[in-house]
Amino acid sequence: MSSRDAQLLARDAGVDLVEISAGANPPVVKVIDWGKFQYQKMKELSKAKKKSKPSELKQMRLGLKIGENDLNIKIRKIKEFLDEGHRVKIMIVFRGREMAHKELGNELAERIIELLGTETLVDGKLQMSGRNLSFSVRHK
Repeated sequence: MSSRDAQLLARDAGVDLVEISAGANPPVVKVIDWGKFQYQKMKELSKAKKKSKPSELKQMRLGLKIGENDLNIKIRKIKEFLDEGHRVKIMIVFRGREMAHKELGNELAERIIELLGTETLVDGKLQMSGRNLSFSVRHK
């Protein structure tokens, strides 16, 4: 349809002629009510914004000499955070002379990852920063 005919059709219907794709040959246009179109688009955006929950970064600190039951409690809490959709940064804190045994921290980190199960992903690799060994986990 020619652009003149499309403009006449839109004017007769009392609506607007909106260009959808300018790069196409010939250009693609739609005959719609512009105000209603904008209102619907705004409603869709606000609905999508309400549905999306911002993911927080939760943090869990553990000592190198943590007991078995304490570790299980921390693991359970980490799983709760993950189920809520949050990412969790796990920090293993070295105190005093524990810095000489960084391999124990790596073993504890591997054990934590194993206890969290297969439904979690480790983001990046283990990072040593100061006296802390840290890594992040998130839900698959």
